[in-house]
Amino acid sequence: MRATRRSLMLSTLGAAALPATHGVAQGLPDRPITIVVPFPPGGSVDGVARMLATELGAQTGSTWVVENRAGGAGGAVGSAHVMRAPPDGATLLLNASIHVVVPLINSNITFDVVNDFSHIALLAEGPLLVLTHPSVPANTLGEFFALVRQDPRRYNFATTGLGSAGHLTVELLKQRAGVSSEVVAYRGAGPALADLAAGNIHLLADPILSALQLVRGGRAKALAVTTRQRTPLAPEIPTVAESGLDPLEMVSWYGLWGPKGIPQPVTEELSRRVRTVVNSAPFGERLRAMGFVPRASDPAGLRAFVESEIATARPIVEAAGIRVQ
Repeated sequence: MRATRRSLMLSTLGAAALPATHGVAQGLPDRPITIVVPFPPGGSVDGVARMLATELGAQTGSTWVVENRAGGAGGAVGSAHVMRAPPDGATLLLNASIHVVVPLINSNITFDVVNDFSHIALLAEGPLLVLTHPSVPANTLGEFFALVRQDPRRYNFATTGLGSAGHLTVELLKQRAGVSSEVVAYRGAGPALADLAAGNIHLLADPILSALQLVRGGRAKALAVTTRQRTPLAPEIPTVAESGLDPLEMVSWYGLWGPKGIPQPVTEELSRRVRTVVNSAPFGERLRAMGFVPRASDPAGLRAFVESEIATARPIVEAAGIRVQ
């Protein structure tokens, strides 16, 4: 997520794909490499992980597999599993922006996102859509929040998960609009989107990959996209500023980590291989078709990005009083 546009110099490789090799690629672990996804199959994190594993397997000649470890706690159970794994580069974590927020809202989570993981690469980011039900008589965020101020008990706000980019987006929009409506947390995008389509929810922000399907099907109304520029996937949807509130940029982003202590040559080789895939034209086209933008970085770039994202999220969390009960 990003509340304001920041410039971040990310070291990237060129788009040329590495040739596939026979056997184990030089510098990589000499056994299958597992990418742990801390959520159930079918979501955007899982989709990106499977695309990445397939392409890395083809280009390196190594075996890459995806393992779903959905133990709850905003992905923290799966993240902790990777943190405790042997630091040989054979067990990796692919997670979204919620990875840096969960420790800010849950005192039971003891890992340090910056210092307890090996940072490998930033992968991609994508905008969110701010949605309401088609029956709500508002076509902009300004109109929507005017309705809420008139009758605050009538309108329900929700999030697909505590600490998600969508949650922080709704909280930030509330703060800027000057309303204090409670945000109900759902256990995943499926139930929240279903309730939005049924008219039980009146404000929700979710990644474009899943949200746009509801809009295209007439089951939801898009009030804004959470980037400063309109998205090419849906150029008819206005930005937050065009929809009646101050400019805002909040994105869901995806990164790759491993346990702390992976030898630097292995970390660098993993990062190099991943960046080559992410920067390749075919992979980038597939990401863009899903509503994402490739954002490859080296390990130092991901670490700096994570630190910046924590600094952005902390004041939003504190102002909203977000806490896991």
